[in-house]
Amino acid sequence: MVAQTLMPAGPALLLRPPGVYAPQWDTGLLTRALYREEITSGTDVLDLGTGTGAVALQAALLGARVTAVDISRRAVFATRVNALLARQRLRVRRGDLTSAVTGQSYDLVVSNPPYVPSPADRLPRRGAARAWDAGSDGRAFVDRICGAAPTLLRPGGVLLIVHSGLCGPDTTLRRLTERGLRASITDRALVPHGPVLRSRMPWLVRQGLAGADDSREELVVVRAERR
Repeated sequence: MVAQTLMPAGPALLLRPPGVYAPQWDTGLLTRALYREEITSGTDVLDLGTGTGAVALQAALLGARVTAVDISRRAVFATRVNALLARQRLRVRRGDLTSAVTGQSYDLVVSNPPYVPSPADRLPRRGAARAWDAGSDGRAFVDRICGAAPTLLRPGGVLLIVHSGLCGPDTTLRRLTERGLRASITDRALVPHGPVLRSRMPWLVRQGLAGADDSREELVVVRAERR
């Protein structure tokens, strides 16, 4: 397991329309994990919740054939433009996670999904919060990806997913293991709370998800391999 101190990461010149997630610490942590995988011109990569396409573009630069998916029309537009600017070929699809790639399988699946616990009763259907709100336990999207992983991955294929320690890394490991994957936490990093978490600290403390004196959030990358 690699413990890291991170700075916000991601290509500096990416187009990012309002409401599309900006590359941050989690982007950097996931990209570092990506670079440890064996990626060649024959590697098929799927990026779920691509946002600006930052991680998808890194995979393409390594030579992979990349499919990038996001439910946001603005994110799809941004990823297509950013691919053109970077002179990289991406297959970009709009859809709700795996709905855009039904029946397909990949050598590597990467995801930086929404994972911030939210006091709202329902997931947002529009606006900036759609990029981070993930239900009361932060697992609305993480659990869906865990459930889909066995069919998304080819034999020997790998899932890399980044999320907050607030939403239960051990639960992620357990659910992936229950589905027959070999799962472990490969990266951890402590990063300062951003404005969303700072605004929710009283609620997070009441929920038992954070301590009153916490000022940093742990991020983790979970790596799961299909046997």
